[in-house]
Amino acid sequence: MSNTKVLPLLEPDTTVAPCCPPLNERPLSAAEAESAAKMFKALGDPVRLRLFSLVASHAGGEACVCDISDVGVSQPTVSHHLKKLKEAGLLSSERRGTWVYYRVEPSVLAAMGALLATAAGA
Repeated sequence: MSNTKVLPLLEPDTTVAPCCPPLNERPLSAAEAESAAKMFKALGDPVRLRLFSLVASHAGGEACVCDISDVGVSQPTVSHHLKKLKEAGLLSSERRGTWVYYRVEPSVLAAMGALLATAAGA
């Protein structure tokens, strides 16, 4: 007989802390536009967009840097791009031993999606 229990899965905190209102709600303030532009600018680089996609689509919602570093650029360049994604608030990271694990910030994704979806009339 086993002493194992099935534990319930906790839903991640997906409360949206929007950077700014939907585009069709009202004009963005200078600070809101700056915040949104920082995120979109970070994703405007093909290598960063690819890294972001690798992390977002990785099993379990997080990826070790060792699993996502094959994007056609050197490791120091990968680190630079991951740093820019973190500075833009799109990724968070956690060091575990020698490796760093990255995960996409779900509230930021939800806010960016809402910003664009509402503007598109979705």
